[in-house]
Amino acid sequence: MFTAYVVVTVLAAAASAYSATNHYVRPKWILDNMTRYGVPLSWLPALGAVKAAGALGLLVGIGVPAIAVAASVGLILYYVGAVGAIWRARCYPHLPAPMPFLLLVVASLVLRLASY
Repeated sequence: MFTAYVVVTVLAAAASAYSATNHYVRPKWILDNMTRYGVPLSWLPALGAVKAAGALGLLVGIGVPAIAVAASVGLILYYVGAVGAIWRARCYPHLPAPMPFLLLVVASLVLRLASY
C-alpha cells in the first residue's frame, strides 16, 4: 500500500508543480482562462505559490505523515475552489480541467490515511 501511496503522491506533486509553474510562466491560455473566470491576474503568483507549497508538502509528507495530510487537504481545498470559480463563471466546458489534479490529491490523501 505504501508503494502505491508514494507513486500517486509523486504524480500529484508533479502535476501540482506543473500547474504552479504555469502561473509563473503565464502562457496566454492561463491568462485568458483566469480573465474568463474573473480571477485577477495579480493573484497568479500567490496561487502559484500555494500550489508549489502544496506540491512540496506532498513530497515532504512521504516522510512526515502530518505534513502529507495538511498538504493534501490544502490542495483539495484549492482545486475545489478552482472548480467553484469555473462554475461561477459558467464556463461549464472547463469544469473537467482541474479534476485530474483534484483526483490525484484525493487519492494521495486516501492512500496516506490507509497506510498509517
